[in-house]
Amino acid sequence: MKINADGLHFQVLNEKVRSCPDEEIVLDNVLGQRYIGAGLCDKKVTINGVPGNALGAYLNNSRLEVFANAQDATGDTMNAGEIIIHGNCGDALGYGMRNGKIFVEGYAGYRAGIHMKQYQELKPVLVIGGVVGDFLGEYQAGGQIIVLGIGAEDKIPVGSFCGTGMHGGAIYLRTEHCPTDLPAQVCAADATPEDIEEIRADVTEFAKEFGYNAEELLSSHFYKLTPNTANPYRQLYVNN
Repeated sequence: MKINADGLHFQVLNEKVRSCPDEEIVLDNVLGQRYIGAGLCDKKVTINGVPGNALGAYLNNSRLEVFANAQDATGDTMNAGEIIIHGNCGDALGYGMRNGKIFVEGYAGYRAGIHMKQYQELKPVLVIGGVVGDFLGEYQAGGQIIVLGIGAEDKIPVGSFCGTGMHGGAIYLRTEHCPTDLPAQVCAADATPEDIEEIRADVTEFAKEFGYNAEELLSSHFYKLTPNTANPYRQLYVNN
């Protein structure tokens, strides 16, 4: 089913999406409507245009694909499913993600992956093709963040304060240049062949979505950032 979002209030548009009996929905002329796909179950939604804040918040086992940029709080506390963005994304991408995957072809703003978490087999994944702003992985409690830095291979692909308060999960940076201002609670090491295998499936999926060569990306140098087990943030959350 196709829905023309031109001029629709976000509440009206979202009610049309929720009440649509079709599993596949195409939204045309989207321009800033908030909460598209919030809590949505078992749907595939194609979005032509720029959605507003909180795209896919609390998403449940649906696929949202945006053929433009997205704004702030995309994937806020999402539970399952996929969000694919053929463009750039604003701040707080994947805030509190609990599961599912988000793939951004371009860059992302500040505080991507803030407070991502995981439980047993529920492991959220965030893959960003370009560069990311400050506070990437702030208070990260679990899950996996991969920053590929495509087009910025000669630079550090993250802003300042990467991993501040990090106490779980891992951050992978495709670069030869390790951030120089990492907080004391973050350890950085060259990614091992075993680490590359850990991210292979997700990088391959990203490459398939956006037309890149996965093997070329994976053959590059990566740094892996993990929490320092002796840091005070971990002691707040984990019994040693």
